[in-house]
Order: sequence, then structure tokens, then C-alpha cells
Amino acid sequence: MNSYIVFAIVFWIASWFVNEWLVRQRFASPLMNRAAHLAVPLLFGITLLVIWECVVKGFAIPQILLPAPSAIWDRLINSIPTLAADFRQTFLKAVLTGFVMGSGLGFVVAILIDRSPFLQKGLLPIGNFVSALPIVGVAPIMVMWFGFDWQSKVAVVVIMTFFPMLVNTVQGLAAASHMERDLMRTYAASWWQTLTKLRLPAAAPFIFNALKINSTLALIGAIVAEFFGTPIVGMGFRISTEVGRANIDMVWAEIAVAALAGSAFYGVVALFERAVTFWHPSVRGGQA
Repeated sequence: MNSYIVFAIVFWIASWFVNEWLVRQRFASPLMNRAAHLAVPLLFGITLLVIWECVVKGFAIPQILLPAPSAIWDRLINSIPTLAADFRQTFLKAVLTGFVMGSGLGFVVAILIDRSPFLQKGLLPIGNFVSALPIVGVAPIMVMWFGFDWQSKVAVVVIMTFFPMLVNTVQGLAAASHMERDLMRTYAASWWQTLTKLRLPAAAPFIFNALKINSTLALIGAIVAEFFGTPIVGMGFRISTEVGRANIDMVWAEIAVAALAGSAFYGVVALFERAVTFWHPSVRGGQA
């Protein structure tokens, strides 16, 4: 058997036993417990990369089909200026701007819908219709309307992030029980006071759930939108161009940057959620 494949099998078995041991440990120090919890997914990810490397080299898979992680890493290190420019164009301009605008618009419309039964019956079906629009059909239209630069990508991201925030916020505002609302009425609280002191705090987990969903949808929407027209910079532009040139290692380097950016964005939103909703049972249970 090929030495690369033997090494991959041995490494997989060893890491499996180490992870099994780690997940069963209960250390006296909270810091050690946290380190062990972080070590498990880290070791699992390293194991997948090692197996990937060994399989590519052991079976002599052509780079155009599947480059090895070492080749992707070399391309990533040697293309930092290009990757940084693509990151700024796609993530810092299109993703963040569209994420804020789409999530903010969805939140405001949800408040209006909650206030008006007429809007609830009229806007929710329209929102549902907008969410069902295929991105490959919407993106070319947005490029025609707003041009080839990042503004058209923002429009696509707004469309993709609007409906998740709308639906989750509407459901969250309805999460407060009738007994709690009756108590607020007993205190002669106005609609605005009930909203800010009871219903929005109760809706906070739903709102943050929408933000976490939108953190990934925004990146996907911006990258796909760049396939249909963009300046000569951007993650989607680079992926589509380098595929045509058969530079698959560069394509994987862009995918790696996008994955890291999306994961980091999701993590920031999750940390902010823990800081804001520290009182929620799910957060308190996780801290215990």
C-alpha cells in the first residue's frame, strides 16, 4: 500500500483516539476545559487536511482536479496582495454594506408590520415572494440597474438578507406571552414601552438568529453576484476567471479566504449575541 495512504490511516486513527480522550476529560481548571473544547475541532480540521494531502499525493491526483493543501497554501501566501484586494472589494464593501442595509430594513419593516395588521397581510406575502427569487436571475438585473461596481452586489445582498430578518423579527415580537403583555397593560405601559422593555428583549434571540443566517447569506450573495459583472477585482470575479485559466489552486485560495471571512463574521455575531442576550437561558446554560 502507498506510504501516503498508510500514514493517512495511522494519523486518522491516532487523532480519533486523542479526540475521544479529550471529549471525555473534565479538568479542574475552566481554562483547561475551554482549551480542550477548542482542541477537538482544531485537531479534527488538521486531520482532514492531512488526509487530503496524503490522498492527493498517494493517488497522484492532477492539480487541475484537486490541488493539495500545501499547493493551496503556497498560492495563498504568494498572492496576498491580490487576495487582499478581492477581500476589500467583496467583503468590506459589498457584504458589510448589504448586510447592514438588508438586516436593518428587514427589522424596520417587521416593526411596521407588527404595528399594522394591514401591512402584515400585505407585506409578508411580498417578502415571501422576494425571498423565493433565484439569485442567478436577480444578480444580472441588479448589475443592469446599479452598474458593475460593488453597488449592484450590495443590492443583491440586501434582497437576500431582508426576508430572514423580517420573518425572524416578526416571530420574535410574538414570542412574549399574553400574561406578560397583560402585566404591561396593568402598569399602563404604552405600545412603545411594551416594545422596548418586553417584546424586543424577548425577540432578541430571534433577531440574532437572523443576523447569523444573514452573515453567511450575504457573503454567498455577493460572490455569486460578481459572476455576472464586476470590475477586475473581487472574490467572485477571481474564482470565475481563474477557473477559466485552469488555475485551480488560486480558486481554492479564494475559497479558503471566503470561508475564513464568513466563519469569522459568524463568530463575531455569535459573540455579540452572547454579550447582549446574557440573560437568556440558552446562554446561561452554555456558560454553566
